[in-house]
This record gives sequence, C-alpha cells and structure tokens, in this order.
Amino acid sequence: MNAPARLAHPAPPRSLDEVGLHPVMMRDLLLKTVFRRALSCVSEIAAALSLPIPLTQELLDMARAQKLLEATGSISPTSSGEMGYQLTEMGRARAIDALSQSEYYGAMPVPLEAFRAQVRRQSVRSLHITPAMLEGAMQHLILPDGFLAALGPAVASGRSILLYGPPGNGKSSISNGIRDALGDTIFVPHAISYAGQVITMFDPVVHTPVPCEETHSNPLRRGGGMHDPRYVQCRRPTVITGGELTLDMLDLNYNATARTYQASLQLKAAGGVFIVDDLGRQAESPQALINRWIVPMEAGYDILSLQSGEKFEVPFDTLVIFSTNFHPNAMFDDAALRRIFFKIKIDGPSREQFLRIFALVAKAKGVPLDEAALVHLMKRKYPEVENRFANFHGPFLIDQMKAVCAWRGEPPHMSPELVDLAWANLFVSGD
Repeated sequence: MNAPARLAHPAPPRSLDEVGLHPVMMRDLLLKTVFRRALSCVSEIAAALSLPIPLTQELLDMARAQKLLEATGSISPTSSGEMGYQLTEMGRARAIDALSQSEYYGAMPVPLEAFRAQVRRQSVRSLHITPAMLEGAMQHLILPDGFLAALGPAVASGRSILLYGPPGNGKSSISNGIRDALGDTIFVPHAISYAGQVITMFDPVVHTPVPCEETHSNPLRRGGGMHDPRYVQCRRPTVITGGELTLDMLDLNYNATARTYQASLQLKAAGGVFIVDDLGRQAESPQALINRWIVPMEAGYDILSLQSGEKFEVPFDTLVIFSTNFHPNAMFDDAALRRIFFKIKIDGPSREQFLRIFALVAKAKGVPLDEAALVHLMKRKYPEVENRFANFHGPFLIDQMKAVCAWRGEPPHMSPELVDLAWANLFVSGD
C-alpha cells in the first residue's frame, strides 16, 4: 500500500543559473514583457515574470548593461517608492524583434527536465486513496453492491480504467467522483521550455488554483516553505472530452500567427485525470484512440513533435478513464483490451435501487410521491420494456411531469396520466 505523499514544493531558483534557461532567452522574455505590459518597477516585473525579485533585478541590471533598459531617474508612483525603468530605443527594437519570433511573454518557463522531476514528485500513482475517500466522493450516488470494491483498486493503482454498460447509468458521474476522490493539490508550471521553444501549460479551464487560505489546510503540508513562483498550486487537474475528441487534440497546438505552442490535452492533465466520455462517438475509431495511448499508458511517457519535426518525450502521468455505452469486444482487438488495465461493467439499477433513486429525486425536485402513479409506473409501464431500469429514468420522468404541471398552472404532482405523458417522451414508439 502506498504511503501518504507529502506535497513536493518546487524550490524557488536562487540564481539565474538555477532558472535553467539561456540568458538571452530570459533577457528577451524580460524585454517582451516590459514592452507588452508597459511595466516599470521591479516588483511588477518580477510578478509578471514569476521570478523572485532579486533574480529579476539581476536581469534588469543585465539589460541595463547592454543598453536595452534605462532607469527613469524617478520613483514609480505605483510601486511603493521603487525606482522606475523603461526600454531604450535599442531595447524596444529588440523586444519587437523577439516578439516577431515568438509572441510569448510573461512567466518564465520551466525547463522540461525540471518539469519531469516535479511530475515524478507529485505523481498520481503515488496517491494513497482509501475506501473512505472513494466512498465519500461517491456518497451522492446509488451504486450496485460491490461496485466500489471493484473500482477502488483501479483508482488506487493510477492505471487506465474502462467503464462500460448501458447508457444513462452514471458512468460520467462515477468518472467525476473518481476525480473528486483524489482530493489533493499539485504544482503546474505556467509554461515549459524545450529546445528554445515555449509551451504554455497552465489553462484556467483545466487547472483550478488553490486559494491562499487552502494552501496549507492539511497539517502534513505545513512548513513546506515558499515554492517556485513559476508554478501555480492547483487541484489535481481533470480533462473531460467526449465526442469532440480528435487525435490532433493529443498533439501540441501550434499557433502559426503567434508562433507559440500550447500543451496537448493529456499533457495538461499530468498529475490528474483524463476522462474520455462517450467513447465510440468520436470521428476516430476507439481502436485508433487506444492505439495512440498504448505507449504512454505502458511506458509513462508521451512523444510530441515541434513544427520542425523534432520529437521529444514528455511525462505521461495521468489516470485515463474511458466511458462507453458499447461492449468492449465490439470496439477493440485483444491487444488493445490488454492495455486497458481495469474493465468495469456498470449495469442499470435493480428495481429496489430504482425506487430509491426515484424517491430521492422526487423529494429533491419538490414532487410528492403518489402511490397510484408508482403502481402504474411499475406494473404497467416497465413491463413494456422488460423491466429495464436506468439511473436517468427517474430524473427524466419527474422533470417531464413537472413541465406538464407548470404548463397547466398546477402545483407539481404525479399521477398515472402524467406518468403516461412522461413515458411517451422516454421511449419513442416505432410508428
């Protein structure tokens, strides 16, 4: 069993050498940032570059020595008495030239090697997920008996999972519950650097920063000290895709106009969860998607390419969850199925579980239960479909009945007649 992991704070660089970038690259990022954001004092520039103030001052002094920056000779009115700086004509020309090569400016990127080391320190596979943590994240769901006992080892291992079964039985909700069970934070760099190219990593759609008051909410985390400002402390990320997923979304996204790179979806998910919902609905075949992930899932690294054609390795430290309504044998060959470590079937609820779900949903939506309506539903309607229950039936039927009541100007209620009207929209006849 894995031991509880202590959050690994990336130490802030103590010198420009420890930043790990070429001096010219750092200088040009300084000039581009000052130019684009019209910054003048060292504290503002340090915040924009995500560098400690002493190192930012070294960069300013370097640029001044090269006559690219000059002190204004006045105190900046917005900087608590700090000396102001501005670009010289030569500095503006150099900033514009650097922007023509890459529009990226702002936070100093983290070298790829340093990022690899940080991913290892905060690996999703080093998490210690307990039964109580998983049960807590799933407590709002009514699940089949023994389901969590089968799911727990899959989540704790950090290996790939395939959830399959009839539609509407909570596969997406279970995937989200797995994400919530992780309940930890990691450090995500604003950007990473490889071969002089900058790849932006932090994405506010994927990454949720931890507010300051939550940063050390766990006693085990206290005393970790200040972390490298080039990283953002975030909740473990989750990338959720569905039918829109295409193979090119798994490669670097190059903006030819700005000459900048954005991380691929699975790279953004490093240290977290990648959920492929509705597998089988994408333009590419499930087999093609799995083939793309075979090496990353087995080897723990992915191979990406720059526009130049140069290939390089990046960490693949992601819990991949595939969710599908199709049977696995209809989508994959044996070799692909072997690569998916855990395969868990999710069937529809039993009669008793369905009634529990129906009653809970009715209460939540303010619709009183009616015995005649329930008897009609269970003895007249469900036999028509051989008593095949699904988790989504309850919310669907109750919402339908509420809509009819609202249209008629009646308080929310249920009746055999309303059950029939709702049922007609749940199962469309073949006429």
